[in-house]
Amino acid sequence: MKKKAIFFDLDDTLLWDKKSVETAFQKTCDYAAAKAGVNSEELEKSVRDSASQLYDSYETRPFTQMIGINPFEGLWGTFDDPGEDFQKMKLLIADYQQHAWTQGLQKLGVEDETLGKELASYFPRMRKESPFVYEETFEVLDILKNNYTLLLMTNGSPSLQNTKLEITPEISPYFDHIIISGAFGKGKPDPSIFKHALELVSVSKEEALMVGDNLMTDILGASRAGIQSVWINREAKQVSEEVQPTYTIKSLHDLLNILEQ
Repeated sequence: MKKKAIFFDLDDTLLWDKKSVETAFQKTCDYAAAKAGVNSEELEKSVRDSASQLYDSYETRPFTQMIGINPFEGLWGTFDDPGEDFQKMKLLIADYQQHAWTQGLQKLGVEDETLGKELASYFPRMRKESPFVYEETFEVLDILKNNYTLLLMTNGSPSLQNTKLEITPEISPYFDHIIISGAFGKGKPDPSIFKHALELVSVSKEEALMVGDNLMTDILGASRAGIQSVWINREAKQVSEEVQPTYTIKSLHDLLNILEQ
């Protein structure tokens, strides 16, 4: 059946979020290295480990897993969003950010809470200054926008995902609808968010196609909702026996060939 609507994931599908985070870490850790004499790469690893451990220890962890907010988004988010769970995150997030950097420094033998607090403020600024978009993103969206209904479906908090869209303002105008899991109440791979998307664009599941980079959210969720999927696997990730995309591509350009068939 001919496709009428295409659902796109945002992070690491259209936006190169991984590169943005890596760049923010590099800039922040280089800054710390100049001030405290630590090794920049070792500090990044230390802070990533500390952040992940801290993040998992909070009572908000089940909520962040359901909505799809990772520890490194926690390092620059404010979570000033409606809802009890987001307000709990808002109350603890400043301490989380500071402790992640302070503990990261401590593991390298640097006891400096003042520097930890400074780095916790520095990292969000560097992340906002480092938006990256894949080279083919706009080329492909330009071709698709007049022939398909385009919907953006992204996991995360509304405040943080909207910040990503604000610092890359060219993306939003391509989309007829934007769904953010934190506003909807459940994240991918829950099939309810995909069914909501189908209702918004008024098409059947056979007339829609989901495009995303994450097998366990984008592709699994689409499969559960009966929607065909395109897994964009730019980094040659290992194929899963449990989650099978309808199509696999290495570049968004390859999506055009699928749609032509």
